[in-house]
Amino acid sequence: MINRHFPEVKRFNTTGICIPSLHYMADTTDMIDQIIRDYIERGEYFTISRARQFGKTTTLELLYQKLKEKYIVLDISFEASDEYFHSLETLAKGLTMDIAERLRAQGVKDDLCRAWESPVSEDFPLRDFGKKITALCSKSDREVILTIDEVDKNADNQIFLSFLGMLREKYLKQRSGRDSTFKSVVLAGVYDIKNLKLRLHGAEESQYNSSWNIAADFNVDMSLTETGIKGMLYDYEKDCHTGMDIEKLSRQIYSYTSGYPFLVSRLCKIIDEQVAGTREFPDKSSAWTNDGFQTAVKLILYESNTLFDDMRKKLDEYPKLSEMIYVLLFNGKSIAYSPDYLAIDVGIQFGFIKCRDNQVTVANRIFEMRLYNYYLTEEMLDSNMYFASMQIKNQFIHGNILDMESILRKFVEHFTDIYGKSTDKFVEENGRRLFLLYLKPIINGTGNYYIESRTRSMGRTDVIIDFLGQQYIVEMKIYHGNEYNLRGENQLIGYLEDYHLQKGYMLSFNFNKKKQTGVYEVILGDKTLIEAIV
Repeated sequence: MINRHFPEVKRFNTTGICIPSLHYMADTTDMIDQIIRDYIERGEYFTISRARQFGKTTTLELLYQKLKEKYIVLDISFEASDEYFHSLETLAKGLTMDIAERLRAQGVKDDLCRAWESPVSEDFPLRDFGKKITALCSKSDREVILTIDEVDKNADNQIFLSFLGMLREKYLKQRSGRDSTFKSVVLAGVYDIKNLKLRLHGAEESQYNSSWNIAADFNVDMSLTETGIKGMLYDYEKDCHTGMDIEKLSRQIYSYTSGYPFLVSRLCKIIDEQVAGTREFPDKSSAWTNDGFQTAVKLILYESNTLFDDMRKKLDEYPKLSEMIYVLLFNGKSIAYSPDYLAIDVGIQFGFIKCRDNQVTVANRIFEMRLYNYYLTEEMLDSNMYFASMQIKNQFIHGNILDMESILRKFVEHFTDIYGKSTDKFVEENGRRLFLLYLKPIINGTGNYYIESRTRSMGRTDVIIDFLGQQYIVEMKIYHGNEYNLRGENQLIGYLEDYHLQKGYMLSFNFNKKKQTGVYEVILGDKTLIEAIV
């Protein structure tokens, strides 16, 4: 029988480890080199604490591949190690067994392996395990590095805390020349172990873990860059020859994901495997276009995946975080960054929000759109505005064109009928949300919208609507008088220039008792502004 070898076809990957020979990946060589240069070669102990599916496991694998020739790399994971944490003895025995496998796999001398595999003391298991580390590191001809993935699986466990304390003690003694231990220890997980809040003694109050205060701050940006995304698409294009505009698509992918690794790969995978081959996009060439990309955005916003499932779970577990994000999205309020506010700290660790210019903002456009859908869906069944729009939604679409002027006219009519006697405070806090609820059934399943984050403030929120390849910009704002209104018009004109559009829309929530509600057309130069006042 002839044994033919067929090379593996590369794919975009969103599960497990990404392998360069099997998967299309952004080039992370510079990041890996920075971690080695700034942390490992300097003998630092540190934690790679990043959100779920942010490339932590792949980063550890790439570090292993690059370090294994020069160092002994003990790469272990706590992913399926719950049984290790029943006692100090089971932990020491489990780690001894795991590390023994790594030592033999890396060709460590047999006498060192056999010494390592000797039984652990039942009376003083952790102390004995520390002696094993000393013997290995002092006698090996290569320095030893320990990496532990999924480290926060058992981070609220006193046994784990004792293990960290042992590593800390040996680290400090080595620095003073009184012990031999690992050159560098790399932990990876969602939480920053150095600041993890632990409940260690039942009913006693929580305390902060200080056993890892030797750890260096890990300040490496692990987000994918637009250049990195461009390189990944270039590799794909060399194989598939789609004729895509790599510059444009890489810019679009980055603008929607802010380089969140899972979202980047997921969008690409959806275009490649779900969009291509459909009736609208019969081949890869038609899929790797702006329209194909927007279709992928719609699909990712409505799919169930582990990242979004975890987001929903975390919002349920942390109501203060959910409340803060709700205010950020719908009330137009700026929230100053404070590392001491638990909701902000947790939101950043989970990757839902980030700090930009000392202000809290949603981490990326995909998250923002998903969060809008999450909160609005909860309110749809109880919303009179939603049902008012639902009943007449078909009259707003003519030949694949969204009739935004008619939408604004009907919104003003329904808003005035339903909320015309509401307080100023109610309108100020809920007006934006009610318009988005009104818009949702009209574009649902066909179009998307997102908020231009630079404009989110108490005064102004710009909504960018993508509908069947066309874009519409609606500026929502609280009315503060003619001077402010003129300034808003000029800002909107600037956005129309950026998006190469001739017509824009304004929705003003006006608290002037003498206001004239309705929809008006304003001509400014070569631009047309349609302004609705409620």
